[in-house]
Amino acid sequence: MSTAVTEGIEVTVRSTFRPERSEPGRFLFSYTVRIANQGEVPAQLVSRRWIILDASGEREEVVGDGVVGQQPHLEPGEHFEYTSFCVLKTPHGSMRGTYRMVRDDGQAFDATIAPFPLVVPGSLN
Repeated sequence: MSTAVTEGIEVTVRSTFRPERSEPGRFLFSYTVRIANQGEVPAQLVSRRWIILDASGEREEVVGDGVVGQQPHLEPGEHFEYTSFCVLKTPHGSMRGTYRMVRDDGQAFDATIAPFPLVVPGSLN
């Protein structure tokens, strides 16, 4: 699990290995993200940037609008949660990134997604 707070936006992520959807050389992990506005000003998530690393050092960058087809607008005290997935070629790796947030007054900032592990149970000593 990882948690980071940037300008009142708290991002918490939990990852889970999905053995029923994995096979050698293709390891599927789901992750659930909770984005909470702990600040005093509304903000909208407009885009995402993920950096995915596997155990062999292979790096993939994923950039796009919103998350799961949405661009949630969060009033103070509100949160948005979603689940997505990624596939690695190795049994462990990590993800990190940022969400581009825009306040109602037009001010933009990047909310940090702290690094979190993607690990097949028993694959690390």
